[in-house]
This record gives sequence, structure tokens and C-alpha cells, in this order.
Amino acid sequence: MAAEDVPLQRVPDLDSLQLLLRVASTGSLGRAAAAHGISQPAVSARVRAVERLVGVPLVARSARGSTLTPAGALVADWARDVLQAAAALEAGLASLRDEGDQQLRVAASQTVAEQLLPRWLVHLAAERPRTAVSLRAGNSEEVAAAVRDGAADLGFVEGPQPPPGLASRTVARDRLVVVVAPTHPWARRRAPVDAAELARTPLVQREPRSGTRAALEAALPGHLPTAAPLLEMPSTSAIRSAVAAGTAPAVLSALAVGDDIALGRLVAVPVRDVDLSRSLRAVWVRGARPAGPARDLLAIATARAPGEP
Repeated sequence: MAAEDVPLQRVPDLDSLQLLLRVASTGSLGRAAAAHGISQPAVSARVRAVERLVGVPLVARSARGSTLTPAGALVADWARDVLQAAAALEAGLASLRDEGDQQLRVAASQTVAEQLLPRWLVHLAAERPRTAVSLRAGNSEEVAAAVRDGAADLGFVEGPQPPPGLASRTVARDRLVVVVAPTHPWARRRAPVDAAELARTPLVQREPRSGTRAALEAALPGHLPTAAPLLEMPSTSAIRSAVAAGTAPAVLSALAVGDDIALGRLVAVPVRDVDLSRSLRAVWVRGARPAGPARDLLAIATARAPGEP
């Protein structure tokens, strides 16, 4: 079926999809309302309207806040692809409106795309207001492939080693954190989880090519192969929702779960005998130094990236 013939009667509008992602990231209808610039009753009404439109509950409300249902996590994951495509379209339209604009194509792993790139791009826009930026998010292997194939001018990855065939620079330090729901037995344990127990525990994980999963496996070299995942989810947000629902533990970036831990939606479990620190890297084609807006974004990332959390 051609794209122009696809029926779209049950697809929410872009603003509603953005609102759903704000609920997912803030864990609260009130905080989502404040971030979106509308009232909390308006947010509640919009969420109910979207749920009626798609035909399934998307948000679970409780005294602790609001989390996405498993169906809501899937819709949110699909929404990110739609919004990224819309952002790319907006960037393209902006470049058409002003032929003097420059273009920058960025590919980034999900942790970097969700947690770090937004503020880097704000600073880039202040320095280069005429530069149109398109962003594609994926796992680290997909990002490296986009850079090698010339589909991205600059990439950001989170694997344990630099991708082969590409030049790289470390722009940030991160660490992985074992997290569980407050109701999970690990949330009340006093002894840390050791490497052997972590390796034999079925976790909620990303797909095998993701940088987070590769970093975990690299941290457990004496305990491979690890247990098969209890669930494989397509995004960090989907994993956070599954863990918060009490499904199983997960190992996620401290950058991605800091707010969840602070607000009590997730509990960080101490570990021992496992080095879960890792580097986040910018990558580009070897022999072709970043130039123009790519060079400026690399400088911004290097100067403004957080240290070891």
C-alpha cells in the first residue's frame, strides 16, 4: 500500500504523542502539564482522548504518579520514531525556507539521544541558528553503520569499545545501574548483587546489538553466556516501564534512570565485583575530520558532557 493510501483515522496527532512521551519521562500528569505548558486537567483529557482513539489504556495512574502501561510503552516507542521523522521533516522544510542554512545529520544511541543531545543541540542552535539538524536514534551498531554509510555526519555511541573503522572521541562518562521496582525482593536486600548472581538472573534488556547490553556483557567476562533475557524491549523507556511494573530487574544507564530513582519509581540495587562504568563516544569517518556544524557539535558535547555520575 502506498504511503498516501494508508488510513490514519486512529493515529494521534503529533502534539498528543509528545504529551504521552512527557508523561513517560516525568512520571506525573502534573509535571507533564507544566513541561507542556497546559493545565493538568487538559493533560488528563488529552490522554483519555488518545486512549479512546487507539482503543487501549496507555497510562496507569496511582498515588505514586503515572506510568505507561505495556501498551503505552509500545505506543511511546513508536511515537519516538514518528516524532523523529517529523523533526527531520521540519528541519528539511526549514532548510528549504532559507537556502543559506546548513544541514547537520546526527545519529545517536538512545541514551545519548534522549539524555544528552537535546541540550547540546540547544547550544548549537544558539551558535548556528541557520543550521538545520536531523537526528536519527538507534542502537550503537545502527549508529556506526549510518556514519560509515554516509547517512550521518556525526554519531554518538555507547558500546564498550569504539566501533571498528571509525575515528572516535570520548565525550562523556556514564555508568550502568541495576534497577528494580520498589516491590521487587532485590529492593529490600542488604547484600550487594555480585557478578555471578547478576549474570544468571533473567533481566529485561534491549536487543543484542545495543550498547547498553554490550557494555553489561563486557563487564561480566568470566560469567558468559549470561542468562537469556526475560524480556527484550526496543527502547530504554519501554524497559523502565516494564521494570516499574515489577517484571524483573534491568541494567540501565544512570543518566536514563536518575529521575526514576530520585522519585522512588525505581530502586538502585548495589553491586560488587562488577565495573559498570563506560564511555560515551562521538564517532565519524576515519580520515575525515568533523567540519562546520559537526565540528561545533563535537566541541559542545566534549565541553558540556557530564562526568562520571
